[in-house]
Amino acid sequence: MLYYIKSTLEKAEETISGKQGAKYVAVLTSAEWMEFKDTFDMGIEMDIDLSAVHSTKAEVNYDSLTGTFSVPDRRNLSGTNTNFAFALDEKGIVFIDDSGMVEKILQSIIRTKKWALPSLERFIYDFLEQLVTGDQAMLEKYDKELDTIESDILSGSEADPTPRVNHIRSDLRDLRIHYEQLQDLAQELEENENDFFKKDNVRYFHLFNQRISRLHDMTSSLRDYSIQIRDLYQSRLDIKQNRIMTLLTVITSIFMPLTLIAGWYGMNFKYMPELEYKISYPIVIALSIVIVIFSLIFFKRKKWL
Repeated sequence: MLYYIKSTLEKAEETISGKQGAKYVAVLTSAEWMEFKDTFDMGIEMDIDLSAVHSTKAEVNYDSLTGTFSVPDRRNLSGTNTNFAFALDEKGIVFIDDSGMVEKILQSIIRTKKWALPSLERFIYDFLEQLVTGDQAMLEKYDKELDTIESDILSGSEADPTPRVNHIRSDLRDLRIHYEQLQDLAQELEENENDFFKKDNVRYFHLFNQRISRLHDMTSSLRDYSIQIRDLYQSRLDIKQNRIMTLLTVITSIFMPLTLIAGWYGMNFKYMPELEYKISYPIVIALSIVIVIFSLIFFKRKKWL
């Protein structure tokens, strides 16, 4: 599929020619690229194996700039990434994609963009923007969810948030890595080593880099927040366990002298005078009550209860 960059993307009648003067955007499958790559005259031997793509990056060649995209699925960040490649020079850009993702992005650009000053640089900027559209809202949603989890922990909720927090932290890690790779790509484009781009238009890549930097910072901040929430939950568990241990210790301490009395008078030696007194039993009961009351007052003053 071939498009020309005019006030918007205009579909060309031909399918593989990019030699009509206007900057072009081509979308080919990996099989079509192997068949027609010489038509685009980029001076590269680029064998595409999209299954081997694992990152977003760009590489500068003598006559072209090539690279790959590995885009996480925003609906399932821990799932399989969508991979495609690209090659560009001063005449245009070719995407090699078997997934159909690039074509969907192009259709979105056609529906939503109208350029007063069309250029290859502006198209690339809008294309990159489409890759992260909605990410700000997604990160804000994560922020609200983490805030709700924190509030539940502080209110004493018994539900264990650890699995969900760990899942969010994993998603944020994947996003952070993706943003770092996009930053590197934007910096490579902004460097404009081969002078493919007009100097006045390089600012588009700087703008995109700034936006990705903000998303990256927000992602890093949320990931730190998720770690703090996990630590908060663990500390609340520790406090709860300490309270239980304190209560058990207090109960043991109260009954320890009573156990001593019971053990002492349970020996039943023959010459234990207390066994002959009529009031021995009431005295032991009273003594036990006094010990319990004294222990409770003592622990209360020490703030152990």
